[in-house]
Amino acid sequence: MTENNTQIQAKVAYQILQGFEKSYRWFTRITRGAQERFEQAQWQETHKAVKERIAIYEQSLSDVVAEIYQQIHPHQKDEAFWHGLKSAFMDTLDDHPQFELAETFYNSVIGRIFKHQRIDDSLMFVLPSRCFLPGRDREKVINAFDTSGTVRAMMESILSMYRFNTPFVDQEADLQSLDRALRQRLNREQLASVHTVELLKPVFYRSKSAYLIGRICMPDRTLPFVIALVVTHDRRLIVDALLTHRHDLSVIFGFARAYFMADTQYPAEVVAFLQELLPNKKHFELYNSLGHYKHGKTVFYRNFLNHLANSDDQFEAAPGIRGLVMAVFHLPSYGIVFKIIKDEFPESKKITREHVKECYRLVKMSDRVGRMADTHEYVNFRLPRHRVSQPLLDELLDVATSSIELTEDEVIIKHLYIERKMTPLNLYLDNETDETKIRHALNELGLCIKQIAAANIFPGDMLHKNFGITRHGRVIFYDYDEICLMHERTFRDLPKSDDPYALDTLSVSPEDVFPEQFEHFIVGKRHLKAILKELHPELMNPNFWRAAQEKSRRGEVQHFTPYDASKRFTR
Repeated sequence: MTENNTQIQAKVAYQILQGFEKSYRWFTRITRGAQERFEQAQWQETHKAVKERIAIYEQSLSDVVAEIYQQIHPHQKDEAFWHGLKSAFMDTLDDHPQFELAETFYNSVIGRIFKHQRIDDSLMFVLPSRCFLPGRDREKVINAFDTSGTVRAMMESILSMYRFNTPFVDQEADLQSLDRALRQRLNREQLASVHTVELLKPVFYRSKSAYLIGRICMPDRTLPFVIALVVTHDRRLIVDALLTHRHDLSVIFGFARAYFMADTQYPAEVVAFLQELLPNKKHFELYNSLGHYKHGKTVFYRNFLNHLANSDDQFEAAPGIRGLVMAVFHLPSYGIVFKIIKDEFPESKKITREHVKECYRLVKMSDRVGRMADTHEYVNFRLPRHRVSQPLLDELLDVATSSIELTEDEVIIKHLYIERKMTPLNLYLDNETDETKIRHALNELGLCIKQIAAANIFPGDMLHKNFGITRHGRVIFYDYDEICLMHERTFRDLPKSDDPYALDTLSVSPEDVFPEQFEHFIVGKRHLKAILKELHPELMNPNFWRAAQEKSRRGEVQHFTPYDASKRFTR
């Protein structure tokens, strides 16, 4: 008997859900392994797990789409079939704990089938199928602790709840440090008013740290409550800090950091709780931070559509010096920049379009150590034509015409990246007059370059225009077209000679780098060069780069705490 459309729709909807759930089980299995990797100080395995978890999505998506093609001929189906398929898929999601992620997976399947030519809510979940009401599953993601006793008793209760298969170096000292830190933050009256301390059940693992994340609840306000833990080289546990300021939590969840490993079956509830702690973070940023970067893209797009509907400014070229590889534009009222690869590069850029894409993939797979902006890749991204300024449209058609398609109502960008907006460092330094802030920014610039190198990435083009500065004063690298792994460069000394033509006759390969020349081009103005050289003379020393290269070769994983060193407990 021939199956009717309803039966086929139900079967395909089930295939898609099964594909998603298989993918999520795989994702969860890797995430759950984070605790053992942390306890055993398996830092190389930690980095491998990060890469594997990012790759899961595309593999699962390809498998499901192949199964669907075995079941049906998609392009022989009419509109009604796809509308019915969406309805059938919605029926499978009743009370599903990851319904929002499943909807994004469904979108990816439809996008792959239609080659991302159809962005239509009747075919896919451009808008969510339901509103998520935080709180329904709150008890499934939260541990609440008794505050009627002493601070010390509460801290003991917390450390006994979150158990690790590795001993503390000195748990008594850690408990004393936690007690003292909280009493320094809250006076006696405030402590007496605390009625609840809540911590998320999942531990948040990233690189060499683990975080217990929650909040202190008082009648008139709540404060973040974060216990940061690290493992020593001999695999023993230390409480490194107690963080109770939103700024510290915001930096931990920064957009330039690697994704957390945090095991939960209720991601929407976890994100809702985090949003209450970090009201200035967008929902998509919090999903990204948990490693659900594909759903982060979906939530961003919804946020973007909502912003478009509630604003009227026009897209225009982003402030700063025009790039040689990317055309960059923004909507002034929105905190995102959009980047398109240009059609042609100048002779000085001996790279290809595919090389640029590979560089962005490399950053995605790397530990960004708080110094490299996360990016998201889109195809066939649509802008209302009337919102694109004519000068910008003219520029895009001039430098990136192969990526632009025009309709009467839309500008369709065939391939682009989005990235958090920052103030370009060169503009910041040009306009800042406070010498203390200038020194801080230049110190941050040097730290940024050093920490990227410690993460096994050579930044390549280190002109300060390729860095941005955040509202917290942190310098972030965001231009990736010349990055590479550290072992792909040879760091050489300049020849010592009285001959002014010695450098001209030196045999130089494309992989050769001369750090002693860095001072001439990282920053342009003489007094800025002097400050940078004073603060970070190592950057101009080939030995520093060779030592960093050797550490990467040996597989050493560096550790950079995202919070200020002054917050760390002394021992």
